Amino acid sequence: MENNNDKNKMTKNAPVSAHPDPVMPNAEEKMQADHQHDASKSVHDGKQEMKTNPHSNEENTDGEVTYDDKVIQKIIGIALEDVDGLLTIDGGFFSNTAEKLVNTDNETAGIETEVGKKQVAVDMKVVVEYGKDIEKIFSQIKQIASKEVATMTHLDVIEVNVKVTDITTKEQFEKDSETVQDKVTDAAKTTGEFASEQTDKAKAAINNQADKMKDDSKPEVQ
Repeated sequence: MENNNDKNKMTKNAPVSAHPDPVMPNAEEKMQADHQHDASKSVHDGKQEMKTNPHSNEENTDGEVTYDDKVIQKIIGIALEDVDGLLTIDGGFFSNTAEKLVNTDNETAGIETEVGKKQVAVDMKVVVEYGKDIEKIFSQIKQIASKEVATMTHLDVIEVNVKVTDITTKEQFEKDSETVQDKVTDAAKTTGEFASEQTDKAKAAINNQADKMKDDSKPEVQ
């Protein structure tokens, strides 16, 4: 009897088991829908990031800019045109120099450059005006050349060497330039007249030949 009472007590005092989780309808479909939503959101965020960074592809594109020597030489030559006391870069870059008038194709004569990927070295020959401070002119040449090259190409001018090949007064320089200009003009005029004369002779010869052919083609009168 005692055993039965103990069993009844244990049965009455036994803990009630936890209720099983409720079954959610279409749980698998809901998980798939959530997964698709997350994937769609990820793609949308990626597109949005591309829109907010339009230059990201440009920044990752490989390539470089390089410069021929004559490009750097022209930059320097043009920049130095207004330096007080500098009459010409020897060999003639300036438009009013004797050498420039004689040889218009040799624009960069008098300037030599060594161009690297990041740096430039410059050598030049110059003619300066008598009575001017040559050291001051040299300082201006270095400053202007360095500034203009850096502004246009982002290259650093690390060395500028200047050789003074002549010194003269501004008046004498202009007189010499005018003399050379006159010689060039006279030479061009003479060349033009000669060419015109040769053209006239050629035209006359052609006309004479044409007239002769006409005469030969006429039937003889019996």
